[in-house]
Amino acid sequence: MKFLFFKMLVVWRRMRHGMQARYMDRHDVGRQLEVLMRRIDPAASWHERANWMIDVAEWLRHRPAVSLLDRQAWHQVRRQRLAIMLDWLDQHRDVRRAVQNALQKTLREATGPELFSTTGLPHEPGFFGELTERLARLILPRHLSPTDLSSLFTAMFPDPDDAAWLLELDNELLQRLWKLMADDGISHMYWQQIEEAITYLTTTVVADGISPAFRQRLEPKMPMRATPFLALRREMEAWLRAQPGDLGALRSVRMLVAVCHAQTDRIYAHLDEYGVSVSLVYRVERMRAHLQRIGRLIDVRSGVPGPVISPAVPGMVARPAALAGAGRMQLLLCDLISAHHHRDSVRGLMRRSFALLARKMVERNADHREQAIARDGAGYRRVMRAGLVGGAVIAATALVKQSLSTLGVVHFVDGALASLNYAASFLLIAALGGVLATRQPAVTAPALASRMGDLDADGMRELIAESGQLLRSQSAGIFGNLLAVIPVTAALCALGWFALGSQPMPANEARQAIAALSLVGPTPLYAALTGVLLWLASLAAGFADNWFALRRVREVVSNHRRLVHGLGAMRAQRCAAWLERNVATIAGSLSLALLLGLAPVVAAFFSLPLDIRHVTLAAGALTAAVFSLGWETLMTPAFWLAAGGVAVTALLSVAVAFACALALALRSRDLPRRARNIAMRAVLRRFVVRPLFFILPQKKDAAVQDDAGEDEDDNDEGEGGAREDDPQPRLASAERGQDMHVQATRHVA
Repeated sequence: MKFLFFKMLVVWRRMRHGMQARYMDRHDVGRQLEVLMRRIDPAASWHERANWMIDVAEWLRHRPAVSLLDRQAWHQVRRQRLAIMLDWLDQHRDVRRAVQNALQKTLREATGPELFSTTGLPHEPGFFGELTERLARLILPRHLSPTDLSSLFTAMFPDPDDAAWLLELDNELLQRLWKLMADDGISHMYWQQIEEAITYLTTTVVADGISPAFRQRLEPKMPMRATPFLALRREMEAWLRAQPGDLGALRSVRMLVAVCHAQTDRIYAHLDEYGVSVSLVYRVERMRAHLQRIGRLIDVRSGVPGPVISPAVPGMVARPAALAGAGRMQLLLCDLISAHHHRDSVRGLMRRSFALLARKMVERNADHREQAIARDGAGYRRVMRAGLVGGAVIAATALVKQSLSTLGVVHFVDGALASLNYAASFLLIAALGGVLATRQPAVTAPALASRMGDLDADGMRELIAESGQLLRSQSAGIFGNLLAVIPVTAALCALGWFALGSQPMPANEARQAIAALSLVGPTPLYAALTGVLLWLASLAAGFADNWFALRRVREVVSNHRRLVHGLGAMRAQRCAAWLERNVATIAGSLSLALLLGLAPVVAAFFSLPLDIRHVTLAAGALTAAVFSLGWETLMTPAFWLAAGGVAVTALLSVAVAFACALALALRSRDLPRRARNIAMRAVLRRFVVRPLFFILPQKKDAAVQDDAGEDEDDNDEGEGGAREDDPQPRLASAERGQDMHVQATRHVA
């Protein structure tokens, strides 16, 4: 047993340290090189030689777990190791000859343009196919293939920092390394592979560019033969047939690459206006990546590379001197390493593909729910009146739910009936112009995030005022719901008592209902879960609205032959306009009803003791239970614990829904975290100083005096944060610079 334990320990250490354990335990660099270099055998199999090349790369970038050197110092250490290795090989000519033969034989056998055309690029035709492939690459080990040099390349440089120290190698080391690895035959072979990669990437760009999904979204409309994508194919073929130094053909190709890149900006503008498709966003991102790689390969083939900024090293600019084949290949390989580590990420793929969709969804929610924000006393009273309507409907909903629970049906049927009850109630509230308070935060938080796009020190007061108006709207809606649901529930219970002579619920069930709503128990957890469900329903509403715009359902309905024949042209157009205005409300109501009704059923299927706690439904159930037990229940501790649970339910459900919606809205706008923290601290400071500012309506005179009195404090806080961290000016200037860049690109196109 002891022997087995030590054997497993040895195997674990070998797997942890990898192949470096053979030589990294020796402190003598010469001895390390002696062991490493004499392992090579030119007659060995391709996989053995490839693994040896990976070991050499690991030796060059090896860094101990504990080190006092910074990043730049380790770059210098790696350059010194490369120089020492080349000097050692010059001193041992027999080993150098074996190493050179093995390297050149390995590079000759690994053929194919995949290194330049697939490394770091999304190459699956669809989003979910690319997602599946990247998930498989995370789980399955990498396979080294003699016909795919990209697998060997990515295995040799698994660290994103490799691009930085490779880019800092001087010309002398590059020339010595190039002479060791390649000859004229290998140079000519990889030169042809670069041309093949350009042809492959150009073909994929043309195939996407002339597809109907792209051409229908380009403005102005043009015939297929007049699109810049087909022109790019013709000019690229002419340039590849010509000499690399043909400046006229080179300028024409580069101009068309820029024009095709500008066409992707127009597609994004169309998506931003008419709806977003995740599949189409992925294809646009794929085209942009292919066009960028084509530009890199054009620079290598033309032999006149301009200054190239490495994504892995911000601010580092490559030397624009005229380099030979080694220098040009150095810039390309650094770009391949950076692209591989920036694009070979599941999280990055999902963030890039869903960012535009998330922004469009929250913007549509903000547009549709802008009227739900109380901006003055009249708006506060309007929201409260709408809350009264919603509370009256929910009172009947709570009693119907209680009646359905006494039928004794199976759990799924009970959940389905509850969902139908909620759906009818929510749709009726929307038809009557009412408000369900807990649904407001998830659909009005994007309105607050839209104000943070141009946030600076001067806009801090406007942000605080907007947040106060938003939270006062939630308070007005909740007050309206509670002021209506309690008396209406009591009135309906009394009506049933006098008309039918029965109580709303038996005494035992009433006591259980009061105990279930107690503050001491799982009520806070259930309230937070309900807030998440409210947020998910708002996402469903935004998704439905985006789908309606993307599929152009309004045009389809207004021009449908049967509808036009049956209703007439004007009525068909009115029907389409009504659907466009209310599709988000209908989808949000139905999805929220399904979530509230079926979530407890699904949780029970997995034996999870979860339930929902909606503030208006809880208040109605508490009122019905008190009516059943008698008004003396108001004097018991159990009632006041249940009342506290209702208050906590209102607070947590609103807070969780608002936090989830605001977080998604802020992420969709790519605001820096430091800017978000400064804004949140300013709002929290106002809430601590004057909490009633976020609850009760503000008079105009009081609001003016309050703004004048606290203007200096808010400006000091905002300007202090700007002077200390200075995120807002940089944010605004960066956005202005990006907009100018986009406008300049479109003007050139």
